[in-house]
Amino acid sequence: MERIASFSINHDVLQKGMYVSRIDGDVVTYDIRMVRPNAGHYLENAAMHTFEHLFATFVRNSEHSDSVIYVGPMGCRTGFYFLIRDALTNQQALDLFRKTLEFIAAFDGPIPGASKSAECGNYLEHDLEGAKAVAADIAAVLKDWTAADMTYKN
Repeated sequence: MERIASFSINHDVLQKGMYVSRIDGDVVTYDIRMVRPNAGHYLENAAMHTFEHLFATFVRNSEHSDSVIYVGPMGCRTGFYFLIRDALTNQQALDLFRKTLEFIAAFDGPIPGASKSAECGNYLEHDLEGAKAVAADIAAVLKDWTAADMTYKN
């Protein structure tokens, strides 16, 4: 089988940030690295789960909701994939993610989609304070980023 593109990135030099991972037709996949790969620290499951619920809820209710295809955590627990239609520029995607981080960092209340049965398959494993801490950390990393910073550096 062919090696997929995301396995071709040197994870030992990959830093926290938001990168254009791939473009497939009109779909852009963003690689949002929230912790350094292979550095011994990974996103905690409960915080990552809550972050996912808040991230997905915010972007799917944003002015760009028609462009959002998918939000989901990486199995390696180092970040998230964010797939959008290319109707948005890279800068607009970055700005939308920054707004998402502000929303998560300030969120107070019941976690959307986190009730038993109809909404969530693991409703007991959530950590709002952990999700807020993750949001604040990556927001600091992306504070001065522009679309020009969204290219992998090997």
